[in-house]
Amino acid sequence: MAAKDPTLKLLNDKIRLLMNDKTDTVAVGGCEDFADYRHQTGIIQGLALAERELLDIDEMLYRDEK
Repeated sequence: MAAKDPTLKLLNDKIRLLMNDKTDTVAVGGCEDFADYRHQTGIIQGLALAERELLDIDEMLYRDEK
């Protein structure tokens, strides 16, 4: 799902790009050790939470337009 608000869409796109980059790093074995793995997955989790909040805000802004 993409944000409808242009500003929120730009932010969502940036969050998604960062999340995909971190996910790719973890997926190809780019973590130095388990501590780095935990750090990278924590970043991914935080970005996913931020994206969900952003999309919820976007939904609230455009709920009345349906």
